[in-house]
Amino acid sequence: MRERQAFRNARRAREFEAFVAGAAGRLLHAATLLTAERHDDNPRARKLLTVALAHTYASWDRLRGEDPYDCVRTEIGVRFAHGAWHWSWHRHRGHRGGGVLGHLSPQERLVLVLRLFEGVGEEQVAALLGLPPERVRALHARAMALALHPPRGPAPAELPGTAPA
Repeated sequence: MRERQAFRNARRAREFEAFVAGAAGRLLHAATLLTAERHDDNPRARKLLTVALAHTYASWDRLRGEDPYDCVRTEIGVRFAHGAWHWSWHRHRGHRGGGVLGHLSPQERLVLVLRLFEGVGEEQVAALLGLPPERVRALHARAMALALHPPRGPAPAELPGTAPA
């Protein structure tokens, strides 16, 4: 009995390690996009991924044919959405991430990353976030517009080389 349990645990660990070896890079990239951190300095993204992987490992035997990548991605999305106030707080406190996604709201970022980077369907994103598909469509359109045409900074008080009036 113990030998069978030990064998199952070893097999489970090998399966999970193989999954992580193949998927962790892409999942970390998605989490980094969500947190709008730099790729070389992404502690919040790493924490999001670590917690999502731990949750998936704990339920590994219950997946029963489900795609573990989808499970981890969903867990990352849910945890990010539930902690969105935290990400916003950091953003407004001057800890803003870089890149074109740094100026998007957490919800816009989540929709854009899931739809564009991860290729998740509109209906699935709506179900994940508990939003109507029309709202997901609007968030996606706004996020795309902001990503393609980021807002400019404030205008300078005076033009260089001119005297104040």
